[in-house]
Amino acid sequence: MFALNIECAIHRPLEVLCIGAHCDDIEIGCGGTVLSLQDRYAHCRVHWFILTSNPGRRIEAATGAEMLLRPSARGVVRICNLPDGLLPAHFKEVKEQFEAIKRDLQPDLVFTHQRGDLHQDHNLVNQVTWQTFRNHLILEYEIPKYEGDFATPNVYVPLTASIATLKADIVLRSFPSQTSKSWFNADNLLSVMRLRGLESRSESGFAEGFQCRKLVLS
Repeated sequence: MFALNIECAIHRPLEVLCIGAHCDDIEIGCGGTVLSLQDRYAHCRVHWFILTSNPGRRIEAATGAEMLLRPSARGVVRICNLPDGLLPAHFKEVKEQFEAIKRDLQPDLVFTHQRGDLHQDHNLVNQVTWQTFRNHLILEYEIPKYEGDFATPNVYVPLTASIATLKADIVLRSFPSQTSKSWFNADNLLSVMRLRGLESRSESGFAEGFQCRKLVLS
């Protein structure tokens, strides 16, 4: 399988923006890839942008970012306080938050929710991501949940077994408020990475899968 690598100007960091509707979405959707990017690119700066939170969840989100990002790679962490489950009713505020991020950052790579995600918050975040970052490489991550809305990825990032395990551990340790949820266990998180590892023939057996809608080769 042909592999593509992300390259950027040699004298500046690789700028990565991770966008999540909810406080645990980034870690679940692309946490392993974020860990891998920090291993691969010595000069990598990762920015966190989360739309919904409450005081307790805000603490969890800050903890997740701190655990996932090395101090040298930690960029802007912006956690908004819009209401969970109601983002479509707050479209104006969502747009304003995106425009504020766009003024502050010019990322090389953007991670966001998949277009076909059936959660109303996730779907809106995907739409506004594409409206805002129109000249950027965007990778759409997947979130396992009851709706069963997984699509077949067209981009895979192989993960080492240690990174896959670390990702699951960080999610479980960072978000204790989710302990009562049926999906919230290591087996579910690891099973998705194992499936994507099988599909991509990852040597370790683990990978994360993404959708890439537009890619320019030069």
